[in-house]
Amino acid sequence: MMQQSASNSYLFGGNAPYVEEMYEAYLDNPGSVPDNWRAYFDALQNVPAADGTDSRDVAHAPVVESFAQRAKSNVLASRASSADLEVARKQVHVQSLVAAYRNVGARWADLDPLKRQERPKIPELEPSFYGLSEADLDISFSAANTYFGKAENMTLRQLLQALRETYCGTLGVEFMHSTDQAQRRWWQQKLETIRSKPSLNAEQKKHLLDRLTAAEGLERFLHTKYVGQKRFSLEGGESFIAAMDELIQRAGEKGVQEIVIGMAHRGRLNVLVNTLGKMPKDLFAEFDHTAPEDLPAGDVKYHQGFSSDITTPGGPVHLSLAFNPSHLEIVNPVVEGSVRARQDRRGDKIGAQVLPVLVHGDSAFGGQGVNQETLALSETRGYSTGGTVHLIINNQIGFTTSDPRDLRSTLYCTDIVKMIDSPVLHVNGDDPEAVVLATQLALEFRMTFRRDVVVDIICFRKLGHNEQDTPALTQPLMYKKISQHPGTRRLYADKLAAQGLGATLGDDMVKAYRAAMDQGRHTVDPVLTNFKSKYAVDWTPFLGKKWTDAADTAIPLTEWKRIAERITTLPASVSPHQLVKKVYEDRAAMGRGDVNVDWGMGEHMAFASLVAAGYAVRLSGEDCGRGTFTHRHAVIHDQKREKWDEGTYIPLQHVAENQADFTVIDSILSEEAVLGFEYGYASAEPNTLTIWEAQFGDFANGAQVVIDQFIASGEVKWGRANGLTLMLPHGYEGQGPEHSSARVERFMQLAADTNMQIVQPTTASQIFHVLRRQMVRQFRKPLVIFTPKSLLRNKDATSPLTEFTKGEFRTVIGEQKADIDAAKVKRVIACSGKVYFDLVKKREEKKANDVAIVRVEQLYPFPHKAFAAEVKKYPNATDIVWCQDEPQNQGTWFFIQHQIHENMLDGQRLGYAGRPASASPAVGYAHLHQEQQKSLLEQAFAKLKGFTLTK
Repeated sequence: MMQQSASNSYLFGGNAPYVEEMYEAYLDNPGSVPDNWRAYFDALQNVPAADGTDSRDVAHAPVVESFAQRAKSNVLASRASSADLEVARKQVHVQSLVAAYRNVGARWADLDPLKRQERPKIPELEPSFYGLSEADLDISFSAANTYFGKAENMTLRQLLQALRETYCGTLGVEFMHSTDQAQRRWWQQKLETIRSKPSLNAEQKKHLLDRLTAAEGLERFLHTKYVGQKRFSLEGGESFIAAMDELIQRAGEKGVQEIVIGMAHRGRLNVLVNTLGKMPKDLFAEFDHTAPEDLPAGDVKYHQGFSSDITTPGGPVHLSLAFNPSHLEIVNPVVEGSVRARQDRRGDKIGAQVLPVLVHGDSAFGGQGVNQETLALSETRGYSTGGTVHLIINNQIGFTTSDPRDLRSTLYCTDIVKMIDSPVLHVNGDDPEAVVLATQLALEFRMTFRRDVVVDIICFRKLGHNEQDTPALTQPLMYKKISQHPGTRRLYADKLAAQGLGATLGDDMVKAYRAAMDQGRHTVDPVLTNFKSKYAVDWTPFLGKKWTDAADTAIPLTEWKRIAERITTLPASVSPHQLVKKVYEDRAAMGRGDVNVDWGMGEHMAFASLVAAGYAVRLSGEDCGRGTFTHRHAVIHDQKREKWDEGTYIPLQHVAENQADFTVIDSILSEEAVLGFEYGYASAEPNTLTIWEAQFGDFANGAQVVIDQFIASGEVKWGRANGLTLMLPHGYEGQGPEHSSARVERFMQLAADTNMQIVQPTTASQIFHVLRRQMVRQFRKPLVIFTPKSLLRNKDATSPLTEFTKGEFRTVIGEQKADIDAAKVKRVIACSGKVYFDLVKKREEKKANDVAIVRVEQLYPFPHKAFAAEVKKYPNATDIVWCQDEPQNQGTWFFIQHQIHENMLDGQRLGYAGRPASASPAVGYAHLHQEQQKSLLEQAFAKLKGFTLTK
């Protein structure tokens, strides 16, 4: 067949049936047709319809007619024939071949350093799949929609070679799943212009070998000096250290000033020494058990965080490696929250100055649901950090005993990121230059599009999971291959020697690194020791302070009225819903002191007074703008707005001229990632009241790992102060097992070492004072608030104005009935939360004036002094009864009985009134709920029986 150009042959009228078929595909999915066809059809869409209107869905007949007319105009110059149609078809098939390589070329890439399996057969990547024969290889086709060179045409042979070099080498990139055409074209241009080939000069190659030598050298040093100790070795994945080095240097070059890193165990010690510049001698001291022990609990060395400042071509970059527990991947949302706080502090709206980097294991990335939740946050307003660079140390094994058939249900461990259209760069860890290129491209993509991107470094794990197991027991085939592998550093050193960069270069570097290890010297040069950014937060004022309940949280009456007027006066341009309008009219009356203040107003005034004083407030959770129980209405939606993204007004953002920020975010339906994010935010920003509100308190169940591993224990393990506040709606209202209990008992079980505050306020003034106390006191501890549901609108839970302009948070509230004679009191009922109001009502019914009722508003740290003072008021009381809504094996009973016993008078007995022990937090049947509620109230006033504890 004669050689000819097929660049314009598709214009001939004989092609009309084929064009119509392609147009069908275009209408169904524009991305399914080649770019040049799509561009033609896009242009055709702009042609006015016959009736003069604009029509997006152009009918088939005009398309065919368009081609027919173009054919007629060409008929004298070149007659249409079956040969023309055949060439046109081949051009289309060539475009399909190009699209196939862009779509699935990564599946045929050379990615496995162990070469355990043959590369799969992928028919779509063969010309024969499209009816293109050997004879067609030397036909010249249009290459107009590729970036392989300046020539408009290429032979099929040349094109095929270029495609395979670009998409099927040691770097395979997935990007065609993106719905953004600009991003797809960006990747095509970046990859095809260089055919996915890195370009490093001699010095850069030597530096790369130096990083591989450091990565391998540390592991081998530790392996010989500390035999049998856990370290979660990086051997087999040394290219990861090269990737980290390249990422930091290039990020600094692009203006990044801070990088926050989250990673689990694998390679963590290597990162500490060879990336962040931790002194090797300090690491060795931890192995030798000679490091200082200055924390109540401490943690193992491969959970420790670290920070340093590194020189880059763009200036100093501050590196922070987040502390994290063993629970895989849970640190990831914490890092994102920390990054967002740092960005907010800098006014870095697009993430240009602070970069999150997350390092994953292959099985954990797709296996741990917190990653899906964190990815789902990445493009939302309240949680976006301008894109994260994800690096996967893919040792192809998951956990040691995993059978490959059980690793996952997707082709790649990275497939979960396709939920947010993120590109993935799969790269062979044995080609460190390709790893560097992948890192460069990933960073450039992130900085250009402000989206997540993944670099999947496919490597292996030379040793067992923790150096104490024998992986060959369950993976004999894989570890036979690994035993024969010379190591990435050795392969690269030999490659550079063959290129004439020094026959002994590799060995010389090994000796030099070993000498540095023996002397315990820095392996990262240069590490800045005296640099301090103006954006760094000084935590010193919040550290080393002893616990105190006292805080001056009242505000002057004039300030109260000024702020109240500001947050209850709505602009004339805003048209609120009638129900919301009534709420704000009522709040205005509360602000003037005309009526008592309810819970919503008390909370609002706490927020308003804080932002006016310079403390920012960040509130997030499901439905928190409106409030799950429609009590908050922090965001007012204009009922006359015409667009969904317009017409909202937030009064708390208009308190004062130079106020601090007030941010309220309705989160996605996520608990674990969102709570982790907010913990991370609070860990980086002590001057912001950071609050996570559960839709119902028991939704914290879905975030229990964050509560256990960070909130409750972060300070005793890592010395990390944190002032995060949790608002957990709690109260037995007959709403069934899942909407009654915030699982108070779990928090009480975690309470020790004054690690957090646990409160259950019952009035509007109490929520006002406890929120203000959280910021006014000069120390930061997590605060858990069990907030009410029915009390939000209970008039008995409102407070007079004087309780806001005077007073403070009361850890214990004593008997409030004036006519109770203390000398005649025979029983003291102690309680917490909503049940107090039920008890008061029951006492009135029974006319039991010999019973005093005491509220414990702060459950931990238990207010011994305040509670003992209340007990002493009733010297003739023989009984103290703890009454709770929750079942006996839940709630506070098992924790609080010992606290009460410590403060009882001699001869007094302690009893329990509440629901019987239960496997479920609450019953689901309404009648049974009522029966239990009636019973527990009767118990509170009845003669003690069953278990009693006598002083």
